[in-house]
Formats: sequence, C-alpha cells, structure tokens
Amino acid sequence: MSDSKVTSVPAPSAKKLPSRPHCTAYLWDTWDKSPEERRFLFKLDAAILTIASLGYFIKNLDQININNAFVSGMKEDLDLNGNELNYMQTCWTVGYIIGQIPSTLLLTRIRPSLWIPSCEVTWSVLTILMAKCNNVQQIYVLRFFIGLAESTFYPGMQYVIGSWYQKGELGKRSCIFHASSAVGSMFSGYLMAAVYHFDGVHGFKGWQWLFIINTIISLPIALSGFLFLPDVPEITRAWYLTPDEIVLAQTRMQADGRANRAPYTRKKIKKIFSSWHIYLLTLLYILYMNGGGVSGQPAFAIWLKQQGYSITQINMYPTLTTAVQIITTMIYAWTSDTILHGARWPPIIFSGVMIIIVNMSLTIWNIPTGWKWSCFILAGCSSGISGLIYAWMHEICAEDNEERALVAGSMNEIANMVQAWLPLLIWQQVEAPEYPKGYPASIGIAVAMLATAMAIRHLQRREIAARQLPLVPLAIGL
Repeated sequence: MSDSKVTSVPAPSAKKLPSRPHCTAYLWDTWDKSPEERRFLFKLDAAILTIASLGYFIKNLDQININNAFVSGMKEDLDLNGNELNYMQTCWTVGYIIGQIPSTLLLTRIRPSLWIPSCEVTWSVLTILMAKCNNVQQIYVLRFFIGLAESTFYPGMQYVIGSWYQKGELGKRSCIFHASSAVGSMFSGYLMAAVYHFDGVHGFKGWQWLFIINTIISLPIALSGFLFLPDVPEITRAWYLTPDEIVLAQTRMQADGRANRAPYTRKKIKKIFSSWHIYLLTLLYILYMNGGGVSGQPAFAIWLKQQGYSITQINMYPTLTTAVQIITTMIYAWTSDTILHGARWPPIIFSGVMIIIVNMSLTIWNIPTGWKWSCFILAGCSSGISGLIYAWMHEICAEDNEERALVAGSMNEIANMVQAWLPLLIWQQVEAPEYPKGYPASIGIAVAMLATAMAIRHLQRREIAARQLPLVPLAIGL
C-alpha cells in the first residue's frame, strides 16, 4: 500500500516570501503560489466557493422573495396592510435569531457537510408552501421556520471558509461568498418580473409562482452540499482532496495561527467572555447590519410604485442597487487583500461615509429626482463589508477555534436580534418611502460604526504588539 503513503508537505510559512508579490497575485492570489498549492486551492475554491455562493444565493433568494411578492400582488390578493410586511420580516428574524449560536457551535462538534445541507433542504421545502398561504397567520408561521432553518448558513459557512483560507486569501473568498447574496436579491427581482407573466397559469398568481420556482432552483443546490462541502481540515473526508493536500491544508492553517478544535472548558469560556473580541466585533456587525437600512428596505421599490412605474420596472430598477453592492464588494475585497496588505478597516470606513452621505440626502427628501435615484442606487455601497468584517474576525480570533465559532454566531445573531425590532420603530411601512425616522437613525448608526472600527483597529494593534514584544512594556498611542 505504498501508493497511499502521505508525503511530507512543507508548510507555506517555511518558504521565504518575496517582499513584493508578483503582479499576477494582485488579480488572483493563487497565481503566485507553487503548483501543488495552486492545484489544491483550485479544488478548494471550486468546492467551497461554489457550494457557499450557490447556497447563499438560494438563501437570500428565499429570504428576499417576500418583498418582491408583497409589491407584486400578494398584498392585494391576501388583503394585507403595510405594516404586516414588517411583521413577516420580524417572524423570519426571530426564527433566524433563535438558531444562530446553537447552530454555529454545533458545527464545531458535527460535520458541516451534514448539518448545513440538511438545513438548506428544509428551508427550500418550506418556501414552496408559501404559495399555498391564504392568510397572514400562515405566512407568519412559515416565515419563522424558514428563518430558523436559514440561521445556520451564513455564520456556519463563514466558519468553514475561515477554517481553510489564509489571510491574503480570506478577504476575497469571504466577500465573493457575501456577494452571492446580492446576486440572489438581484435575481429575485428579475425572476419576479419574469414569473409575473405566469399570472393565472394553472390557477396560481404571479407571486405564487415566485415561491414555486424558488424551490425548484433551490433543492438541487441544497442536495449538492452533501457531496461537495469539505468540512474543516482536521476532519475532512472530501473525496476530491488527496492525502497530501489534506496535510497541506492543515499546515497552512498552522502557519496562519489558526487553532484546531478543542473541548469547551470553564477556562476557555471565561477567556472568551473576558476578551474584547466578542463584544466589539459583535457591536461592529450590529451597526453594519442596522446602519444601511435603506438598502435592506423596499424604499426604492415603494417610491417607484408611487411614481407610477410598472410591476416589471418596480422589480427591475432596484437591482441597480444590488449591482453596485456586488461591484463594491469585489473592490473592497481585492483592495483589502492586496494593496492594503490585509487591512480590513479602510473599506469599512469608506462604506460608513457613503451611508452618511446617502442617508443625509434622503433625510432631506425634497432633492432633485436624479440625485434621489443616485442615492437609492449608491446605497449598495454600504452592504459589501460583511465578508471583510468576518475575515477580520477570523484573523483576530485565530488562536481559538471555539471563540471563532462563537463570535461568528454571536455577530450574526445579535445583529439580527436588533434587526427584529428596530425596523418596527424606524422603518415603518406606513411612513414609506420618506421614512422620517429611518434615514436620520442610519446616520447616527454609521457614525458609531466608524468609531467602533477604529477602536477595534487600535486594540488589535495592541494585541499584536504584545505578542511580538512580550517582555517590553507597551507604549501604545505614542
């Protein structure tokens, strides 16, 4: 059985890295690596990025379709009022919140390749049942359980991505994964514009066909996760990785200081909750999730409806915001991993400034129509930093696998917990699209996000200095 012998694979850190990477590495980082590592990363990207991106695409498609359906006939057919859309979103958010931390912690004990696809299949099946709802109470129940099933996906997949990629690779992969949600939002608008013409076919309304076709798209993607998701390096059974490549994966994580799984002990739990990591990283994500509210509310679509645009236009034009989100997400990722040498905070600062500009303009409201269009579209600049925040978290929490999983779940759970009630106060649909409380609140949240990002940057620098000079008293801030 000599063919199965695992040869020694040098850790990437053992190589002397050039002071300046080859220019091709600025386009895609694998082009500057050895043939063996390049082949390994190609397989990894083909598996993880494909499954993660397609899964997040269907997750966001099945999450956002309620907004498209609401403005495309569901409101009138089921005799719904404006604020009931808020309650539908809140029911989803409550389910999403309940499952976040338990699901993410579960991934440190069971195989992600079993748990994550099982949840995907569940929410895909529940989505088609939305087409048969006859009243708002049925919608509330289904939205809750769809949110519960979807709760594991984003933090869980970010945990998996953070278990395989090194610092110079992580920002791009996290952001590509996050951008797939924007593609889901964009595609939902196009899909609704297309299926609206199915109105009346086989007795179903156009908005009902949206839920049916969502499930038809989602199920094959969900089932493929059982076959291709590689778990994490220390327990992977991925059929497409050779034994040498598994060793390479493990040594790469060791070189990057990424810890393996370990038992939950009282000492570990105390260490996690006595550190600033969980508190400030969670606060940063809360502010991110709740500060760019205009891009997460149907403000653009409702304004277009008030202006007399057609159903097709109402579903199509807001996808311009999503296109901006995708483009800026990629710009943030590439600049952070390359010319910014792994710094995550500059794109976060830029995003916060854009939130302030857009929301100050919309607070005034009576602005030129062209600038109002620009504000709704440029709101997409605020949504692309989620992947970078998670990449930053993976790097800050690299030395403790369980802390990394817990913080990943905590960030998303508590941010969504705030999102469960805050829109009911500041983004009330009866005040749409002017939202006299929503736009000003977003300005204040963005300012707080900028301050939190700078505080994290300062504290991370202190930690790095303390590790590098353990015997020398620190003189921080001089």
